[in-house]
Amino acid sequence: MKNIYHEGNRDIQDQFDSRRLADRVNELIVHDDITDEDRDFIAARDMFFITTVDEFGRPTVSYKGGDSGFVRVIDKKTIAFPGYDGNGMFLTAGNIKANNQVGLLFIDFENPHRMRLHGTATIDVNDPLLDEYIDAQYMIRITIRNLFINCPRYIHNYKKIEKSEYVPKQGCSAPIPEWKNLDVIKDYLPKDI
Repeated sequence: MKNIYHEGNRDIQDQFDSRRLADRVNELIVHDDITDEDRDFIAARDMFFITTVDEFGRPTVSYKGGDSGFVRVIDKKTIAFPGYDGNGMFLTAGNIKANNQVGLLFIDFENPHRMRLHGTATIDVNDPLLDEYIDAQYMIRITIRNLFINCPRYIHNYKKIEKSEYVPKQGCSAPIPEWKNLDVIKDYLPKDI
């Protein structure tokens, strides 16, 4: 059994008498290889959240979105996704350079279901997968430490109204976000924008 818990988890589990339950859940659902069902769930997502930690141990979380399938399952231990143009802060990418441990949360809001994925990330501006993504600046690959489905009972039921117009598309240039046209920002944009 791969134990995902540390003493902090154990202290609180003991406080609420849930250690036995936590061990059973760990035994039943936590695994370290991507199954066919996991692959299908990941491939159907058009967004996820990623947590990273900087060199001082301070966490941040980012939303990542694209077309369904923009996260690729490479093999049973590896996923990859593109880094698209953003606000130039590179919080996720910079944190990965400083501390490569990441956590991802995939959620299906229309059919409440979620998956947690933990692993080690790398960034590559020359990754061969870049050619398969429009407007990608770099690729992030994650080697899986563990993943598991997570109870969906508190997921609110939402419907997607429309896809973001900023998701890169073949043969189209994405519109420039309004904030990049602000006078207080325009002179600070990278030269290629």
